[in-house]
Amino acid sequence: MSDTHSSAAVASALTPYCLRNAQNDPGASTVMAELAAASSYQRRSIVEDAGWATPLGTQDPDRALAESCQAALNTDA
Repeated sequence: MSDTHSSAAVASALTPYCLRNAQNDPGASTVMAELAAASSYQRRSIVEDAGWATPLGTQDPDRALAESCQAALNTDA
């Protein structure tokens, strides 16, 4: 249970990083169009594939961060 809370806390803390990645991505309009057209269960993968949810110093996207980021992007849209 604490691992789940820890992962959620990290994702919450890194969500602004992910949103900044989205804002600075030259291909963001294409990715945002994909997000708008995608079903809810596909959106996390789109954010992961865009690289927005890959924290500095890592090579793989963070699943919880991608979920949090796509939810924030959906709210901001």
